[in-house]
Amino acid sequence: MDKIVKKDHLSPEQVDVLFNKATEPAFSGKYYQHHDNGMYTCAACGNELFSSADKYDSGCGWPSFDRAKSSGAIKTTDDNSFGMHRIEVTCGNCGGHLGHVFDDGPAETTGKRFCINSLALDFKKRE
Repeated sequence: MDKIVKKDHLSPEQVDVLFNKATEPAFSGKYYQHHDNGMYTCAACGNELFSSADKYDSGCGWPSFDRAKSSGAIKTTDDNSFGMHRIEVTCGNCGGHLGHVFDDGPAETTGKRFCINSLALDFKKRE
């Protein structure tokens, strides 16, 4: 069962993405062209999700990572919405919707492209 998360610190757009499975417009998110070193966390609960070391520019319009911080950081489930099959990525702690994972990532690493909504993320800069 997903943990209870207080949503009062989230914008209406963040609530829509995280808990109604909406998607922000491509190329609009604050972390799409973000290059600081640190850790991307769940905007809802603070769970550490993705390291900046695993972020790359896929050109898809959303922040892309080739792996999660750890296997428990996220969960994946089948998503058959909109007449297509995709793999949904959710926060392993609170269950918030983050985005989707695809098998067209960098072949020299994992081959995965975690395509994640900026609105679902916060960032902790590494000093």
